[in-house]
Amino acid sequence: MTAPTPRRALLALALAAATAATVPGGRASAAAAHGGGPQAETGAADGTPAEGAPAEAAPAAAAAGGTVDNRFWYAYAHWLAGTHQGTAALAGDRPGLVIEAPAGRTEYTDPHTGKKGTWEYAAWTSPVHRSAVPGTETIASWNAHTPAGTWIQIELRATYGSGATTPWYVLGRWASGDGDIRRTSVDGQTDGTSTVWTDTLAVDAPARANGVRITDWQLRLTLHRKPGTAQGPTVWLAGAMVSDVPDRFTVPASAPSGTAHELKVPRYSQEIHTGQYPQYDNGGEAWCSPTSSQMVVEYWGRKPAAADLAWVDSRYADPQVCHAARSTYDSAYKGCGNWPFNAAYAATYSGLAGVVTRLRSLADLETLVRLGIPVITSQSFRTEELTGAGYGTAGHLMTVIGFTAAGDVVANDPNSRDDTAVRRVYKRREWEDVWLRTKRHNAAGKTVTGSGGICYLYAPARPSLAQIAALRAVGVL
Repeated sequence: MTAPTPRRALLALALAAATAATVPGGRASAAAAHGGGPQAETGAADGTPAEGAPAEAAPAAAAAGGTVDNRFWYAYAHWLAGTHQGTAALAGDRPGLVIEAPAGRTEYTDPHTGKKGTWEYAAWTSPVHRSAVPGTETIASWNAHTPAGTWIQIELRATYGSGATTPWYVLGRWASGDGDIRRTSVDGQTDGTSTVWTDTLAVDAPARANGVRITDWQLRLTLHRKPGTAQGPTVWLAGAMVSDVPDRFTVPASAPSGTAHELKVPRYSQEIHTGQYPQYDNGGEAWCSPTSSQMVVEYWGRKPAAADLAWVDSRYADPQVCHAARSTYDSAYKGCGNWPFNAAYAATYSGLAGVVTRLRSLADLETLVRLGIPVITSQSFRTEELTGAGYGTAGHLMTVIGFTAAGDVVANDPNSRDDTAVRRVYKRREWEDVWLRTKRHNAAGKTVTGSGGICYLYAPARPSLAQIAALRAVGVL
């Protein structure tokens, strides 16, 4: 995320993509850093197609404790809905959205390379979703396949409680590779009431204080391919999380399950990569997000192919972490901590889905872990606030893999000297506060933001019945 924007909310697992072919219809302060890793504590695209989506309100999604609303499109019936401008719904084992006949051509000049290209495009505009929780922050998620010569743009338009609408905000120009365009967020987007901070659309602080909330929203997906080619992108999942988490420095204690459980998740250190690949933010503390993502991708039995790692210096250990960093790098943010880019990376692996969301409690997180779903969480804290961490951070990602019988948190923390030191046990009450609070005091005594329960959820696109039940219990499905 951009330096002034807090990374607060990630991960909801793109998840249910494919539970069934038919499904029922349908950061306030951008100040908590996304998390490039532990940090010392201190005091609209050219040629976008025309609008034109029907105001078909989808039924409200289940809200997690009245603070979070998730809505994702992933089933064949979902893709049939909305407005198609040259796109079509693709049936099959994993339904998706594809280009049927290009709606036109557009030129795009990559701001990071200066490379100008001509592209065919087609677009899909979702139905309008009425959020069960009028919110102050919105984070989109998408899962897609983008072969060479293709890319996608994700936009979101929101409606405030007053009835006024935002412009179409670009929340990502994305491809799994970097040979055609550079993956990028778009800075500087605002209407004076809300602002896009890298990957988070947030109601501005004064507007929030005046009660302004996002009540409705819709997505627009624009699929691009080189002219004359038959193959284009396939989008498997798209949607967003809207939240309105109250300001709080602490949260009530949750009751532990009383049963120890721990998942066997691979352990990778970000620190052994310090100084590697300056063009992808130099490894080390900047790579907590892709390092955590790679751990969970491999937990689900996926790995990059040897050809995908051929570019990595053979002297470097864990080359797949280097690959994850390159594959999540945001050229505008100049880092690997873009939340939806990490979820989208995980979903490039066969049969995996990924989303960014918020959970309401440690009990919710424990529900997921007990059902075999590790959770990547975003938190910030001073050194003395998390016993055993040994560092302070303005924003850091780690992977929760289990709980002790007493309820303490077992985490794979990539801020470790080497892979063998990654597994940590953190005190439940301390960890719960540093993850779920939205306000905290930094080392200089200044009040700054916290993550408010952000997490990434990666799971099979066709989850088991038990996993579906867990995801529904925490409000993701």
